[in-house]
Amino acid sequence: MQRQHNYRISRPNREDKNMKIKESTLIQLFWGIILICTGIGVFYRIPQVMPKIADLETFGSIIPFIQFCFYLIGIILLGGGVKKVYTNVEMIKKERSKD
Repeated sequence: MQRQHNYRISRPNREDKNMKIKESTLIQLFWGIILICTGIGVFYRIPQVMPKIADLETFGSIIPFIQFCFYLIGIILLGGGVKKVYTNVEMIKKERSKD
């Protein structure tokens, strides 16, 4: 004899789905802002850190390469943050225009 289970699958309403989209959009927006701040912080710290790195004999010959890498990291952080903020602001605008 087989048992019959009466499981009910609950589907999220549109409001729940929109709430999750808005919530994740806001989280991604804040993450983008954090990336931008981190990129700015990298650019701010490079002039302060490079003399200390130059004092180390091990890295004396590759200082330009190290400086290039630091600036590249800062550019990538800034670019990724700006892209993330721009896309999520556009998503928020689209969501508001639907309502």
